[in-house]
Amino acid sequence: MTDQEYMKLAIELARSATGQTSPNPIVGAVVVKNNQIIGMGAHLKAGEPHAEVHAIRMAGEKTKGATIYVTLEPCSHHGKTPPCADLIIASGIERVVVASTDSNPLVAGRGISRLREAGLTVETGVLESEALELNEVFFHFINTGLPYVTLKSASSLDGKTATVTGESKWITGDAARHDVHKLRHQHDAILVGVNTVIADDPSLTTRLTGGGKNPIRIILDSTLRTPLDARVVRDGEAPTWLITTSKAEKGKVAEMEALGVEVVVLTESLTIPEILKSLAQRGITSLFVEGGAEVHGSFLKAGAFQQLISYMAPKLIGGKNAPSIFGGEGLVHIGDAVSLQIKDVSMVGEDIRVIATPR
Repeated sequence: MTDQEYMKLAIELARSATGQTSPNPIVGAVVVKNNQIIGMGAHLKAGEPHAEVHAIRMAGEKTKGATIYVTLEPCSHHGKTPPCADLIIASGIERVVVASTDSNPLVAGRGISRLREAGLTVETGVLESEALELNEVFFHFINTGLPYVTLKSASSLDGKTATVTGESKWITGDAARHDVHKLRHQHDAILVGVNTVIADDPSLTTRLTGGGKNPIRIILDSTLRTPLDARVVRDGEAPTWLITTSKAEKGKVAEMEALGVEVVVLTESLTIPEILKSLAQRGITSLFVEGGAEVHGSFLKAGAFQQLISYMAPKLIGGKNAPSIFGGEGLVHIGDAVSLQIKDVSMVGEDIRVIATPR
């Protein structure tokens, strides 16, 4: 097998833990000697052993003279776990193949430098673009200090998210809804507006066969209109944060907090940049926005999203007053439209799923 083939295996190992390692990146490692795989591993959860540790432990005493393939530059600092660069040096491994370097200031080339200083051969950039894409969320958060935002929509083929009376269950099919639950599992938090809570009383949890990780539920509610008996308040399935303003009644704030809800009071009006900054300070690295047209419109206007995932059902609803994916005032000039790059188009059941990113 080639370096690329071994690295592809490491990337698949890393991908298997998507959504589990926040705020850490996902990483895979494979140890090879005499063209035989002798160890492999993935980082599974923040605070637990890194991928290199699992792979080297599996290889045991066979590591002397071996090659290790790692999707991300080995760490060189003491965090919740010891430096992986030191472990690799101590193991007797002679060659390290790295897919992508780490832009985390705590690492940022130091891991590779330490390995080379110890006399190991280090090669970088093998399947680099695939490895960078694996950790888009991590790199975005490290480089900007803000969560990676995914906007999700489900609509008819003519872009309607509900009928003129507001009926929206269910536009898309079972397969698309299952796909959405996998995405919830992969994000730190899910965000909707208070109107969605009032209209639909959603649980905003992950419902997958065999379970899944529930994201933190974030409700934008400038005057605290969220009902006290709403599922997100009462069910205890996941933490709920209400983001509100100084206009909220202090009595209602106290009632919500008594029910275990975290109330985050920002300024007199909720702006998307301020909201994202506040969430980042609370450790949210990835945000899944399932809001209605007005919430989506606010993120669009602010240019504050890194990915759009749109599910379109083979249905036509029509009606000039039926809600569409994006609300708000809209643009005046076509030249101001947000230009997207289509990353993937696929069928999910009978529905079309389009994944796009801003150019």
